[in-house]
Amino acid sequence: MQATVFSHDPDTTTVVTDDGRRLHVAPEVFAASALRFVRPGQRVSITVEGTRVTRLWIVGIGDGETIR
Repeated sequence: MQATVFSHDPDTTTVVTDDGRRLHVAPEVFAASALRFVRPGQRVSITVEGTRVTRLWIVGIGDGETIR
C-alpha cells in the first residue's frame, strides 16, 4: 500500500493513506525501516494490519529493493 508522510519527528511518524486514513507509525517500526529521516509529502510503502502500520519502506532503498 502507498501512503504519504504527513509528519515526522524522532518520536512519531504519521502517514496518510491514499484513501484518507491517517495512521501513526510506531517508533520501532520506523527504526526497523533503516531509514534515517522522511519528510512531509514523501511517498512511502507501508504494510497495515488492522489499524497498525507494521512495515514502512521506500521502494528501491534497502536490501532486496530494486528501483522499478
